[in-house]
Amino acid sequence: MFGGGGMNPRKMKQMMKQMGIDVEELDAERVVIETADGDLVFDGAQVTKMDAQGQETYQIVGSPEEVADAGAGGPSAVETAPDEDGDSDDAGIPDEDVALVAERAGVPQSTAREALEDNDGDLAAAIAELE
Repeated sequence: MFGGGGMNPRKMKQMMKQMGIDVEELDAERVVIETADGDLVFDGAQVTKMDAQGQETYQIVGSPEEVADAGAGGPSAVETAPDEDGDSDDAGIPDEDVALVAERAGVPQSTAREALEDNDGDLAAAIAELE
């Protein structure tokens, strides 16, 4: 889309700002991507958040460590780790998910949490139900 091979980074940033694209470096210590086959854990990865017209995109740069699934029905190491902020409820739905659904669907967090619980934590299904 952009052919910025030799473009000045300052000029590129200025062009992106004019187009309504906001880029921010996040100070992430750890990123975990959960898949059906296991988890990908990035320690010390470089994470960039790009907001373009309300659509947030995250870019992760680093080498992941693959962590095999703990077994059928068993919790993974990530799921059993205590939450530093204590921000997930007893049903196992993180507050970040609730906030995301509430923001995307334009509903209160209590309504978003109910939709997530009804859809077994499926973000897309909860948002679709509320829209």
